[in-house]
Amino acid sequence: MTGHLAGRVAVVTGAGQGLGRSYAIGLARAGARVVVNDIGRAETDTGSASTAHLVAKEICGEGGEAVANTDSVATAAGGQAIVDAATEAFGRIDILVSNAGIERNQSYAKSTASQWDDVIDVHLHGTHHLCRAAWPKMIEQRHGRLILVTSPSGLWGNFSQASYAAAKMGIIGLANVLAIEGRRYGILVNSLAPIATTPMSEHLLSPELAANLSPDKVTPAVLKLASDDLETSGAIIVAGGDWFASAHIAVSPGARITGGDSLEAVWDKVVSSDGMRPGAPLDPDTLHRMFVG
Repeated sequence: MTGHLAGRVAVVTGAGQGLGRSYAIGLARAGARVVVNDIGRAETDTGSASTAHLVAKEICGEGGEAVANTDSVATAAGGQAIVDAATEAFGRIDILVSNAGIERNQSYAKSTASQWDDVIDVHLHGTHHLCRAAWPKMIEQRHGRLILVTSPSGLWGNFSQASYAAAKMGIIGLANVLAIEGRRYGILVNSLAPIATTPMSEHLLSPELAANLSPDKVTPAVLKLASDDLETSGAIIVAGGDWFASAHIAVSPGARITGGDSLEAVWDKVVSSDGMRPGAPLDPDTLHRMFVG
């Protein structure tokens, strides 16, 4: 395969199905050599096989280069092993797509400590483990592209996803700092908030909406964020259904307390969104208007 990513090496976690699979195949078709990471297994005609191996085999069958890895992102050792798989197979790592994730959806009042820890370990700690392992290699190369997968749930919230939203917003905080620290080394860091029909989300979507939100319609954002000609760093890209936008953490003009004023007297100005462009919650009705009409 040849393309604008020829010669580059990419790691995609959670790439055995859904969005991760689409990212891995898209990167390979653009010329990148890919480490396909996933801990899952799938039943096939010949027995049980890791989903990572099936996707890697699919890429190689199309003429690309890929290896499978089944380590967990939830531990530092696992994150290091995933990055080491890239350097051992291909000699370097240029692109990291930290996509692996799980859900333990439960209303906050009913959620358990173990459910919280499971989600934080995979999403937030997992992203940190991967970045920590890849960072020194990218500094040495003076080149890197980190694509840290967040979520609209982190940006705007979603019922029953307190742990998931907390982890995903934490990823944005990590990306913001790494974007600042990485630019001097040629490392660009961006967050990606995908909206797509996947095994984790399909139960939340109407059939009409689900049909418009193929994972493949998010992949162009990954290819752009992975490219050598990218200049953007520190952005939050929202992508789905052939629609792409950037989300922003905005600040209102606010109000100053002067003289004998109290905060109570100016509170309406403090909480007003006038003068800024806030993000809108991606509720089902909004999604339907965006992608179905």
